[in-house]
Amino acid sequence: MSFHTIIIVGNLGRDPEMRYTPNGNAVTSLNVASNRAYTDTNGQRVKETTWFRVSVWGKMAENANNYLQKGSMVLIEGELRPDRETGNPRTFTRNDGTTGASYEVFARNVRFLSSRSGGGQDGGLEDGPEMKDEDIPF
Repeated sequence: MSFHTIIIVGNLGRDPEMRYTPNGNAVTSLNVASNRAYTDTNGQRVKETTWFRVSVWGKMAENANNYLQKGSMVLIEGELRPDRETGNPRTFTRNDGTTGASYEVFARNVRFLSSRSGGGQDGGLEDGPEMKDEDIPF
C-alpha cells in the first residue's frame, strides 16, 4: 500500500460547482490557483500560477459550495490524481500560446482561510497575476 498527501494554499478562480452523483453523494468542483513569486538569476521578478482541479465529497462538498466563492482563499489537503490516459498532469494551451498544466486533487480536508463576506479580500489574488475567467484552463 502506498500513500501520499498534497497540501495546497490558493484562491478559487471561479465559484464552486456542486452536483450529486446518481447515488446521491454530493461532489463540489473547485478551481484553485496557487501563486508563487521569486527573483530569477537575472534579477527579474517572476510570478507563477499553478492550477489545481479539486474534487470535494460529501458534507465537506456541501459546505464548500455554501461558504466559498470566486477569490476565496483555501487550504486543501488531498491526494494528487494523474490524468487517467497519460499518467501526467493535464496540459493546455493558454490564450497567449504558451503551454500550461493543471493538476487534479481529491480533497480529504478543506480549510476556509477567507471570511465568508471577504471572498478573496484577505490576502487573495493580488499576490499573483490578475486572473480572468478565460485564464482558467478548465
